[in-house]
Amino acid sequence: MKKEQLIEQAAHKMSQLPEAKIQEVSDFVDFLFSKIDNQILLDNAQQLSSESTSFDFLKEEEDLYSVSDLKDRYK
Repeated sequence: MKKEQLIEQAAHKMSQLPEAKIQEVSDFVDFLFSKIDNQILLDNAQQLSSESTSFDFLKEEEDLYSVSDLKDRYK
């Protein structure tokens, strides 16, 4: 079904609901929009942090210890 058809069908069904139930539907739609907004913010934050050079100094740090430094090796 196309988006327009789904909207028309939902609007037709909603018009038959009592006012309290229409308010619940409206609240649910608001909830869905907030989830979308939160996901967009999260995606943008992840992109910014992955593109950031703040922790590049950790990539250049040499290893302090190696396998030869172990006293006991896990079996």
